[in-house]
Amino acid sequence: MRKILIVMSALALSSAAFSQGELDAYKYAQRDLNGTARYLSMGGAFGALGGDISAMHTNPAGLAVYRSSEVVTTLSLSSVSAKSDWLGNKLDNSRTRVNFDNIAYVGYFPTSNDEGLVSWNVGFSYNRAMNYSRNYTMSAGPGMDTSLSDYVAELTTRLAHRNAPEGFTANDLQDGEGRNPYAIGAWMPVLGYNAGFIESIGGSTSRDFASSFKNPTTGEWLKLRGAELNVTERGAIDQYNIAFGLNFSDLFLVGGALAITDLNYDYSSWYTESITDNSSLTLDNTLSTDGTGYSFNLGAIVRPSDYFRFGVAYTSPTWYKMTDYFYAKGTSVVVGGEQWATTPDGAYANYEYRSPDKWLFSAAAIIGSYGLISVDYELTNYKNMKMYYDGGSENLETNGYIKEDFKAGNSLRIGAEAKITPQFSVRAGYAWIDSPVKASLKDQVYETVTVGTIPNYTVDGGMNNYTVGLGYRFTPNFYMDLACVYKVHKEDAYAFSNLYPMEDGDIEINNQKATLKTKTTRVALTLGYKF
Repeated sequence: MRKILIVMSALALSSAAFSQGELDAYKYAQRDLNGTARYLSMGGAFGALGGDISAMHTNPAGLAVYRSSEVVTTLSLSSVSAKSDWLGNKLDNSRTRVNFDNIAYVGYFPTSNDEGLVSWNVGFSYNRAMNYSRNYTMSAGPGMDTSLSDYVAELTTRLAHRNAPEGFTANDLQDGEGRNPYAIGAWMPVLGYNAGFIESIGGSTSRDFASSFKNPTTGEWLKLRGAELNVTERGAIDQYNIAFGLNFSDLFLVGGALAITDLNYDYSSWYTESITDNSSLTLDNTLSTDGTGYSFNLGAIVRPSDYFRFGVAYTSPTWYKMTDYFYAKGTSVVVGGEQWATTPDGAYANYEYRSPDKWLFSAAAIIGSYGLISVDYELTNYKNMKMYYDGGSENLETNGYIKEDFKAGNSLRIGAEAKITPQFSVRAGYAWIDSPVKASLKDQVYETVTVGTIPNYTVDGGMNNYTVGLGYRFTPNFYMDLACVYKVHKEDAYAFSNLYPMEDGDIEINNQKATLKTKTTRVALTLGYKF
């Protein structure tokens, strides 16, 4: 038996059924440790130091440190390994890529004054702020307790009862011209019903649903033998900065920057379950996200002596205009009978997104001509992330989840540099980023809402970056920096949310959670010329 989902073209363009969730907001707020090789090798701790083009997206007052004009560019080579452990089944996916990380120009303009405004600088830069490139695979055997079909059945039942009596019944989920499946506000029940994942209990007017995976002759439920999830992520967040810096008496430095941000994210996944009696379930998903946003950054650095510097900076939220493009196909085989359905071609959603704002506090000690030590502390207000529908009305449900499940995020960056000779320097650093996710989301106290027809997701567990590097000045004008960054990112990964604790707290479900550890080794090379 085969069935394809058909809806009116106007409905296929509805945004309501594809509005974004809290974990999507967090995904688009994350940033890599990225910049020049000198910035990387010192763990990104440049908030009080300045004198590096990476200051344009941390503390733009650092531009005022420059005493000459400069052009600089950075290339890097990265190796990404994603290791998963799902019920004891361990898998590893790896890939290597080359990136063009940044290019920038800084112009230095002295005023010939000994006091007051002694110089002003301008800067223009491109910087890659985030790389999404990763593949990972999860595989589990017979130890699983529940199927994706159980999740879809429970989700559909709850939505049907929550919206009653104006909501939907099984009859409203039937495909065909003139039906309005968007009335339920979610696509997964529509796709799952027409793909044969679930069936109604009590006929076409029922609001109760159950898994379709049972023997039609005996009525016995089929058993889940195992599952596999394959995920591919691609894309990046790129920033284009216009910045200025003002130097007052070599004591007080201020700066500002305007950033234009370009976001693109491509996702695809394939999930399958093997079930007894030659039965199976398969779900394919693709998602492509494009966004453009803007933000501003203000900062200051105080130099009370030649040996100490202190900095503070504020980075505003980035205000985005976003578009998502979706496509999914579900297939079920129940004791030899096949059924499948797809979402419409060209389905998309326009929406708006506001990222969190940040505060940066920093200090640095200059040890004469021998070296330096620098520390940055960054506070990110993830509770202030917000999602909006197309047109600007607030997505109250998603924003309520954000406030419940996220807290302020902390990051600490430490860096040191030692000059072995006037031309040769060695560097080392460390950057720690904690997880702003509250225990309620980490521990699956209640349902984690996902969007569209993508049931799987990851929950952040924190990140550590270990960095080393060196620099060499070939001439007074031309220099080269080299850095190596080893990043470890821990996450919990779920094939689908655990719905049951919301009402049945005594039921233990142990099949959803897998551990996911992504390790990235990156080597970056920066070439710069001062004039």
